[in-house]
Amino acid sequence: MFTGLIRELAMVKGMENDFLTLKAEYKPSIGDSIAINGACLTVVKLGRGEFTVELSNETKSLLAVDNLKGKVHLEPAMRLSDRLEGHIVQGHIDTVGKIVKIVKSSKAYDFFIEVDEKFIKFIIPKGSITIDGVSLTVNSVDKREFRLTIIPHTMKNTILKDYKIGTRVNIETDMFARYLFHMFGKEKTSSWDEIEGIMARY
Repeated sequence: MFTGLIRELAMVKGMENDFLTLKAEYKPSIGDSIAINGACLTVVKLGRGEFTVELSNETKSLLAVDNLKGKVHLEPAMRLSDRLEGHIVQGHIDTVGKIVKIVKSSKAYDFFIEVDEKFIKFIIPKGSITIDGVSLTVNSVDKREFRLTIIPHTMKNTILKDYKIGTRVNIETDMFARYLFHMFGKEKTSSWDEIEGIMARY
């Protein structure tokens, strides 16, 4: 499990076949789970100031692998003693979205991200979402896209500042939204307003 709060920006040293090597200040151990741009990966090799994680073919087919270059978001798995300051993140990417519009205001940036229509049902206004490993709040949702407001601090301290229209991003929808949809959504026994109320109590 993760929180969606980025530990540091690691640097990609290289990717060969199924192995991604990163330079980072963080020092993991062999077998550790670590989120790279939101995807939970396993450390398989250590070096001086660097480590290597392995990506299966299925994992690569689900990720925006074009972002695995330059700087990437790094977050080690949370410990039971850690404070949960973001939201509960599994590190399981649901889909890849595409940034279709960026609107800058005096105090923030609005990102509009398009996703496959079948995933929009898991994205709830004022709910949580993870974009390339960053825990964010959804502001509004349309039929095929949703809007996020990114504050300057987040822009400055993540690679979101480098993203442009057309950039593809890893998306993990909120775990509770997925579970609640499968529990109630198919049978239409509860409205999303009722389900949001259930989520608010946890």
